[in-house]
Amino acid sequence: MIEAYNTIVNSGQDEIVEKKSRFIGYAVPVKSEEEAYALIESIKKKHYDARHHCFAFAIGNENTLYRFSDDGEPQGTAGKPILEVITGQNVVDICIVVTRYFGGTLLGTGGLVRAYTEAAKLALDDAGIKTMELVKVVKITTSYNDSGKIQYLLNSNNIHVENTEYTSVVVFEAYIPVNSYGYMEKQIIEATSARAVIEQMGDKFC
Repeated sequence: MIEAYNTIVNSGQDEIVEKKSRFIGYAVPVKSEEEAYALIESIKKKHYDARHHCFAFAIGNENTLYRFSDDGEPQGTAGKPILEVITGQNVVDICIVVTRYFGGTLLGTGGLVRAYTEAAKLALDDAGIKTMELVKVVKITTSYNDSGKIQYLLNSNNIHVENTEYTSVVVFEAYIPVNSYGYMEKQIIEATSARAVIEQMGDKFC
């Protein structure tokens, strides 16, 4: 299983004008092919008077599904360049749509490739790329006496603590990256002379 992947968690939008043609780029997080096509249709409706709605999307962090379309532009001048923006940054679960309003001047194949690439890049930059890391969700149950040591270990190793409960004992719910779990487990056991109880609750990307 992969331990990290790039995606977007926010939508982005930006545009460029090239020889009076307007290229509006949208980068939107999607989790399925159906979501991607629904997004494309909604943008087509929003810009019903535009000439082209070219797109590319990548779904899934393993066995990634890729699709793209030139939507009437010369073959290879729109969909593929948009897809190359996505694959160049190794981003998945994303759909980028670039809507073009024709400005009356032909741009040529090179001009189209540059314009669609630039609009896609600007939209992706606006959305911002987030690296999702595979973590183990763990519950660490400890005494009040040992809780400070564990808190220090988690903080000094930049481990995200999702929740802390204070009852007769202290329970930390922490997200530990899978590649450093063994090291952290050893550190906690040593720091508390094996008094702390560490329970694995499952894996997740965050």
